[in-house]
Amino acid sequence: MIALLDKLPPEECPKLIHRVVDGLCGRSGPRRTHYGDRWSLTEWMELMKSLSSIILFAVGRGCSDQEVQQLFSDLDKVRAEAILQCVRSRFDEIRHALVDRTNTISSTQLQDFNWQLKLALCSDKLSALNTPLLNLSLDLKENGIQRLVNIEMNKEELQTLISALEAANKVVLQLK
Repeated sequence: MIALLDKLPPEECPKLIHRVVDGLCGRSGPRRTHYGDRWSLTEWMELMKSLSSIILFAVGRGCSDQEVQQLFSDLDKVRAEAILQCVRSRFDEIRHALVDRTNTISSTQLQDFNWQLKLALCSDKLSALNTPLLNLSLDLKENGIQRLVNIEMNKEELQTLISALEAANKVVLQLK
């Protein structure tokens, strides 16, 4: 799925890659709204998952530059080089985030959830009026600190979430 990156002009590739790394490091990642005209929601999620996974794999394994380039052999040289430069320049930052992520995953617990369905009454795009939206509130307990996460999703995003949760459930059941 990394080949989906070919839809992005080469000069915009470094910016996107750095935003993906920002997201991996706990800061604001890339927003689909900035790239919605290039990729569908499914393509966007596949691309973000692929980029994140490969970057984390490369850093987690301590891959050499040549090994990183092999991971991105499906891409043209300009895009592969943009990814390599980003990984090389932010290697320590990504590694630190990877360690934090590993420690946090084991200590995050879902305490409660609440959902609410509403109808969007206004939008920046007239074609999106009367779009049903789901508000999902998650109460998380992370390292002893309780926090509330609110997510608003349209029907397509909800279906993607449900599919991801079903896939995660299958993995959990296989581990038991």
